[in-house]
Amino acid sequence: MVAPTLPLTLTRGSRTPLALQVATQVRGLVSAATLRPGDRLPSNRALAADLGVARAVVEQAYDQLVAEGWLSTRRGAGTYVAEVGHLPATAAAGSAAAATVEPAGSRPVALDTGTPWVDPRQEAGWRRAWRDVSVARMPRGYPDPAGIRELRAALAAHVARTRGLSCRPEEVLVTAGTTHGFGLLLDALGPGAVAVEDPGYRAAAATAEHAGRAVVDVPLDHEGIDLAALRDAPQPIAAVYVTPAHQHPLGITMSAGRRIGLLGEAERRAALVVEDDYDSEFRYDVAPLPALAALDRDRVVYLGTAAKTVHPGLRIGWLVGPAELVARLARRRAARHDHPPWPAQRAFLTMLREGHVDKLVRSARRVYARRARVVAAALAPFGQVGGPPAGMYLTLPLPGPVADAVRSDCRRAGFDVGSLADASRTSGLTGLVIGFGGVTDDELSRALAVITASLRASGSGPGPRRQPGQDGSAPIGSVRGR
Repeated sequence: MVAPTLPLTLTRGSRTPLALQVATQVRGLVSAATLRPGDRLPSNRALAADLGVARAVVEQAYDQLVAEGWLSTRRGAGTYVAEVGHLPATAAAGSAAAATVEPAGSRPVALDTGTPWVDPRQEAGWRRAWRDVSVARMPRGYPDPAGIRELRAALAAHVARTRGLSCRPEEVLVTAGTTHGFGLLLDALGPGAVAVEDPGYRAAAATAEHAGRAVVDVPLDHEGIDLAALRDAPQPIAAVYVTPAHQHPLGITMSAGRRIGLLGEAERRAALVVEDDYDSEFRYDVAPLPALAALDRDRVVYLGTAAKTVHPGLRIGWLVGPAELVARLARRRAARHDHPPWPAQRAFLTMLREGHVDKLVRSARRVYARRARVVAAALAPFGQVGGPPAGMYLTLPLPGPVADAVRSDCRRAGFDVGSLADASRTSGLTGLVIGFGGVTDDELSRALAVITASLRASGSGPGPRRQPGQDGSAPIGSVRGR
């Protein structure tokens, strides 16, 4: 029997190893019944020659598939497709689709609001932190469900110094990020709905809904969350989720009067205020504003994160609240074995102690200040750019059809730009949310060229006007229209 030639395509520029590409595609051929039980595969040497790779690449792929049970070997007779049974059509189709290897660089460049710029000069600090983990003494069993005591002390000192929030280690809980901390908190609260800003952080609303809570959308004005609308909410409210330092995604800073009013309304309702302080470090006109929690330690629970300063994949955050609440949350975590990973905690402790986090913030703040000026200047002819000088993104309200057309043009050019409509649940606001943290200067410059050209073509600024309906767009309506 002559072994068939396999229809495999390898992408040498991909981050996926060649052996894994071979194994994935052969597995897909078997799943889709293109290769059937008993079919003989080409020899290692023959397939390697067909693909133009080293023989060891094919050997490694075949060994993997034999170990998984997809292939079998017959001494002196070659490699064959094993008897694996018949996969359902939907499963086979899914496996075949998964066998396609995505070419390197095919994903659009994301101008998102959550990926930070990390100074490459600070990589040595990252490496030192993980070397410190490798020589540190591991805990004898599960780590403290509230977090490493030394890290909680370091975080207490950090928020006191940077956010004016004086607290003790007993009032700090280490989390796996903002939404994780929010979910832990909601699970421990009494009955009631959760009020969220709208537009706002959609993951917060999703977390509340996942916890079985009704979500009350509260609009905003130029001072922050609308207290009149909050007061009119008829149902009991257990928590009010806000981003007061730099409202996401409109960029509003909650005024002092609105902060006092919010605390009063929360007290009237016996509700907690949950302060998400996601990127307050990146204020580049004045010093970072004091945390809302500094005004009322009993009524406000503070959520912080390393995602915007160090890296989203580190999955380290912190919750600051009354000691009794923190202890109660820790007991619940212990009962579920929801312990924060010790290595990540230990590494972040080193980053705080050695000033690595402060260095990252200082360098990123300078880059964001410069990039914000560039983005604001490019967008100024097309509307009022939202938000104070802070953070790693800017918002441009636009009519829905215009925003959709610009985003489509950007996708065709290889860029993914955020949508204000995606952050709006009931407000109906539309526009662009343009992040400039996780991109290079060149990528940002090219993306802005696409955005401004598309806006001019839509008639939003000077230059040739795109006719209504051209490129699938609709006539321009109100900014609030979807």
